[in-house]
Amino acid sequence: MLAPVFSFIARRVAVGSVVLLGATFIVFMMVAWAVDPLADLRTSNVPNKQFLIEQRTEALDLDMAPVLRYFKWLGNVVAYLWGQGTFGVAVTNGQPVADQLAVAVPTTLKLVSASVVLAILLGVTVGIVTALRQYSSFDYLTTFFTFLFYSLPAFWVAVLLKQFGAIRFNDFLADPRVPIWAVALVALAVGGLAAMVAAGRPRGRLIIGLVAFAGAAAVMGYISASNFLLEPGLGIVGVTLTGAGAAVALAALTAGLSNRRALWASLSTVAVGAALYFPLQYAFVHASWPVLLGLWATSAVVGVAAGLAWGGDDRFVSARTAALTGLVMSVFVFADRLMKAWPSYVGHPRVNGRPIGTLGAVTPELGGTFWLSATDVLTHLVLPTTALVLISFASYTRYTRASMLEVMNADYIRTARAKGLGERTVVVRHAFRNALIPLATVIPIDIALIFGGAIITERIFSWRGMGTMFIEALRQGEIYSVMGYFLVTAALAISANIVADLIYAGLDPRIRVNA
Repeated sequence: MLAPVFSFIARRVAVGSVVLLGATFIVFMMVAWAVDPLADLRTSNVPNKQFLIEQRTEALDLDMAPVLRYFKWLGNVVAYLWGQGTFGVAVTNGQPVADQLAVAVPTTLKLVSASVVLAILLGVTVGIVTALRQYSSFDYLTTFFTFLFYSLPAFWVAVLLKQFGAIRFNDFLADPRVPIWAVALVALAVGGLAAMVAAGRPRGRLIIGLVAFAGAAAVMGYISASNFLLEPGLGIVGVTLTGAGAAVALAALTAGLSNRRALWASLSTVAVGAALYFPLQYAFVHASWPVLLGLWATSAVVGVAAGLAWGGDDRFVSARTAALTGLVMSVFVFADRLMKAWPSYVGHPRVNGRPIGTLGAVTPELGGTFWLSATDVLTHLVLPTTALVLISFASYTRYTRASMLEVMNADYIRTARAKGLGERTVVVRHAFRNALIPLATVIPIDIALIFGGAIITERIFSWRGMGTMFIEALRQGEIYSVMGYFLVTAALAISANIVADLIYAGLDPRIRVNA
């Protein structure tokens, strides 16, 4: 059964390799003809100018024809993939290109992974809701803001975030008391949004809006009165309550609240997580990212076991719902432990009471525990991630809304409703899956393109990622650094197309990878 898939991947990799070979040749020729690596030395007044020119000419093989230099570089790349050879060396600082990529790739991966996941989750969710509430006030409001975000210049968004999301917020933390007018404004916004999103008659929507208003006002009041922003924490009660809420929401979304086994399996997973809350605090003393990944995987396994234990004909549905609940529960436990490190981080001498960073990916010479370092990484991710999410979120929302509207008007959706299927089943099991097909093309390619470097965002927030590497290499005439950048991004673009085709086959049974 897997043979056609492997055959398809092998064919696409072979074709992609040919495309990559041609693309690298074209780019190498363009850079070789457009860039002068000796430009800075030609205008230099140093006494050993001629010697430096000859040295750089020899290092970059500038006395060879560009075509021969390309094949020499290609041979070194192939040898490097087999454990020998090199991508080349940056002449201006003597750093191997492989070492530059080893720094730039993880930095960009850290930035891109956070922004892409959030943009997809928020964009797809809001897009589906706007499609289901077509021509409602929520739809018009979302359309306005998505077009607004999409049209905003990235540099302007980044500068505003630095001013209001970092400088003003750090000033606010000196005395984090939320004024009454701010509490009322946030509560009104949350209540109005809840009433617009809710379905049903006006009276029911009004009740939902009032409940949301009261809940938001209570939360904001608690945050202001309890000094939560300086000493945050959920505790076992908060983790359990938020986990239970997530369990009910996931059960309603994926299985329906009428499926009691799925609901109880999810709540059982929350109970297991609550029982392990205090033992996990001891495990967190020696925490690391591999340990946390192991715990997250274990939480999914516990959820699957709980779903299977409740049995029934649809036990696999219960297992899936409980596994998702386990993952969400583990995120709440992780967030609670991070919150406990917040006071130590804010009071650290290197942070000096201003925790939201505006420059770089980390605070230099911070030191400390794993949780202190993790908090530092996340605080530096807040602003650039938000800048990227605002723009990407707008496009994903519009794509999802358009795709969902097209699917909801299809004949098979009307047939499903005519058979008496519930609206949740129609939307989740029939419409949503088919609405994802156009996104299967957009999202993988977007990820590959963003991985090439969010150049403007990286420059404003001083992140040493792929975009910064490319700009500096091009400015300094470092052809091997430019080719190293292009090789990684082009390979990712080709891989994204292969992944998109595989997702197509998974979503649409009419598509076969062995065709």
